[in-house]
Amino acid sequence: MDFLIELWNFLKIRKKIWLAPIIFIMIILGGLLILAEGSVVAPFIYTLF
Repeated sequence: MDFLIELWNFLKIRKKIWLAPIIFIMIILGGLLILAEGSVVAPFIYTLF
């Protein structure tokens, strides 16, 4: 949790708030790839991309 707080403070101080949506989308896509690796949902996720 400390990492997220530090990341948010860094983005706020450096005026890089516009990077937050990009980071959020990359985390979501990474989570989908991890889920799709060995699950039954994999064929449905791969059809999205």
